[in-house]
Amino acid sequence: MTDHSALLHETLAAIAQAGDEAALESVRVAALGKKGTISALLATLGKMSPDERRSAGAAINALKDEVSAALDARRVALKSAGLQARLEREALDVSLPVRRAGVETGRIHPISQVLDEITAIFADMGFAIAEGPDIESDDYNFTKLNFPPGHPAREMHDTFFFAPDDKGERKLLRTHTSPVQVRTMLTQKPPIRVICPGRTYRCDADQTHTPMFHQVEGLVIDNSATLANLKWVLEEFCKAFFEVPHVAMRFRPSFFPFTSPSMEVDIQCRRSGGEIRFGEGEDWLEILGCGMVHANVLRNCGLDPDVHQGYAWGMGIDRIAMLKYGLPDLRDFFDADLRWIDHYGFKPLDIPSLAGGLSGS
Repeated sequence: MTDHSALLHETLAAIAQAGDEAALESVRVAALGKKGTISALLATLGKMSPDERRSAGAAINALKDEVSAALDARRVALKSAGLQARLEREALDVSLPVRRAGVETGRIHPISQVLDEITAIFADMGFAIAEGPDIESDDYNFTKLNFPPGHPAREMHDTFFFAPDDKGERKLLRTHTSPVQVRTMLTQKPPIRVICPGRTYRCDADQTHTPMFHQVEGLVIDNSATLANLKWVLEEFCKAFFEVPHVAMRFRPSFFPFTSPSMEVDIQCRRSGGEIRFGEGEDWLEILGCGMVHANVLRNCGLDPDVHQGYAWGMGIDRIAMLKYGLPDLRDFFDADLRWIDHYGFKPLDIPSLAGGLSGS
């Protein structure tokens, strides 16, 4: 009986010290499992005489019942304590304001917003969207666009080149979206009327330049495209994008290998208080380059320049986003700063449209 009392005392102490249900289960197995201490006592009954078995059996069963009752009570206590801890851990302060839904807190990046605005404007003019790969061949990026051998743009200091492949050819990260124009002319028959938005890459980094930036180019190929058509398209785009009733544009002679004649376009503006307002003032700001598609480019793409002609233009999406929405530093576009996107971002449900306005809120 003394041994039974000591075993009971030891087992009850272990039950009381069990801090969770897993520890309590270990105590149960140690006492009542197949090889447990109390189970071992029950196994000895078979070797006793009937009188000894009657006396010892009653004592061992009473020990077993008391331990089982203690285990049940401790299990209930642990479950109650666990539930209470969970309630405290997951408690909600109903006096706090309700969190806004994700659709209200999320923001559209200004680049995505401006890209949607550009797409809406040109789609209304009847342009389709053409896309191509970011990794291009030297042929599509330079040669077919009439870049002569030795042109500075082909050098490593301006272009990101990959290591030569098995054939000795070097792929590159496209320096403009003009290769998409080449791919379009090679696969589609005129008339062609597309815009080519996408990422482009150049070795340049400062307040108004980044190694990766966004560009949109336009291409029209038919039998009668003229500079007058090009001017009208660009004027209508600028009026719609900058949301002004009229705009004055200035076309200056320039040079690009893939257009002839080539021009850079300035838009009339007024600078005051660190802001730029379009459609008024006496100042000018360059926004894009354009021109008639060079005859060599048409030939390189399988088109007869005596039959077909066209015009093209290109502008930086990041740059015109800065101009329209007053963004001071181009590098902020890519910093992933939540405070910046909360300030300059756009609400997801404010989809740009010509009918409802392009600025968002």
